[in-house]
Amino acid sequence: MSLQLIPNEFFVTSGAAISPVSDLNAFDLALHRAGVAEQNLVAVSSVIPPQAEHVEYRELPMGMVTHCVLAQMRGKDGDRIASGIAYAYRKDGYGGYVAEGHMFGSKEAIDLELRNKIKEMERMRGIELTEPVIVSEEVKVPEGQYGCTVVSLVFCGYRD
Repeated sequence: MSLQLIPNEFFVTSGAAISPVSDLNAFDLALHRAGVAEQNLVAVSSVIPPQAEHVEYRELPMGMVTHCVLAQMRGKDGDRIASGIAYAYRKDGYGGYVAEGHMFGSKEAIDLELRNKIKEMERMRGIELTEPVIVSEEVKVPEGQYGCTVVSLVFCGYRD
């Protein structure tokens, strides 16, 4: 018998942070603000399985291996940085897709990029998707500081 991890629940969370020490510390604080700094995050690609449902944020056990789609952007010294996630379901009810992105730029610019990525995923597959849900973060990093934005779609429940 093989192990099949098929998610049936997910939540989306985000955070932004500034650090005077390093971009790693800004990343750690952004994860903390997003509520996922105490988990071992494992990046996965962009498929939402059929019947997987969006749920409210939930605290996960410390050290839990946690599958997620993660968008992050790091910057320093006056950079404007943004990252985000968009997800949409297939109109035929057979799951959905996630697009992530990051850039030097604004929340509005990353939102447009994410919308275009979802449209391309739809076009490439020859399917119709629902209107995407977009979650994004932006921060203007002060001079002499480091900054980070993170947005993550976190799989938090699995089928038996």
